[in-house]
Amino acid sequence: MSDFNRGYTRSIPADRADMSVDAGLRSFMLGVYNKMALGLLLSAGLAWLTADFAPVTQLLYVTTPDGRLAGFTLLGTIVRFAPLAVLLGAMFMRNPSPRAAGIIYWSVVTAIGAGLGVWLLAYTGSSVAMTFLITATAFGGLSLFGYTTKKDLSGFGTFLIMGLWGLIIASLVGMFWNPPGFSFIISALGVLIFSGLIAYDTQNLKMTYYQLGGDQNSMAVATNYGALSLYINFINLFQFLMAFLGNRR
Repeated sequence: MSDFNRGYTRSIPADRADMSVDAGLRSFMLGVYNKMALGLLLSAGLAWLTADFAPVTQLLYVTTPDGRLAGFTLLGTIVRFAPLAVLLGAMFMRNPSPRAAGIIYWSVVTAIGAGLGVWLLAYTGSSVAMTFLITATAFGGLSLFGYTTKKDLSGFGTFLIMGLWGLIIASLVGMFWNPPGFSFIISALGVLIFSGLIAYDTQNLKMTYYQLGGDQNSMAVATNYGALSLYINFINLFQFLMAFLGNRR
C-alpha cells in the first residue's frame, strides 16, 4: 500500500532520466516533496493535539493518572484503522481525478496524524523528537539516492514488496504469538524494508513523470499519490525506529 504508481511501465531506463537537466521533472518532484512536507506538518500538529489537549485525548485514549497510554477508546480504535480503510477503498478507484486523489491523500494524512498521538503518550517527547529528526535525515539521504542513482531499482523493488507482505503477515502473527526477540526482528526488518522503499518509490516517481508525457491532469494525480507513498514510507520508518530509539515514559 505504500506506492500507487507501480502500475506504470518503465518505458525509459533509469540511467536516462536525468534530473539535473530536466526542469519539468524537478518541478514535479518538488511538488511531491512539498505536499509530503505539508502532510508531515499537519500530522505533527494533530499528534500534539491528540496527546496534549485533554478533551481530545480523552476521546481517543485511555490514560493512567500520570498521563501514560493505557489503551484506546472506541473512537480511538476507529481512528487507528481509518487510514487502512481509506487506502483499501482507494484501491477500487479507477482513473481518479486530481481532486479525488487529493481527498484520499489528506484523509489518510489526517487519520494517521490523529493516531500519532499514541507515540507522545507512550514515549518521552525528547525521544520522539530525536527519532523524528533521525528519520527525516535518513529519508533525505535515501530519497536523494533514489532520485540521483543511475541504477534501475525496479528488480530490487520486487523483493521489497515481497518483504513488505512478509512483514505484514509477521506483524499479524505477532499479535497472537510473540516469543522473545520476535518484535525486535520485525522492527529491524521494517527499518530495512521501508528504507529501501523510500529509494525505490522515489525513482519510480521519476519514471512515472516520463511515462505520463506531460499530461497535467495525470501528473496532478501522480503528485498526490506520490506524496502519499513517500509519506507512508516515512511514517512507517519512524514507527519502526521508535522501537530502537524511543524511551518509554
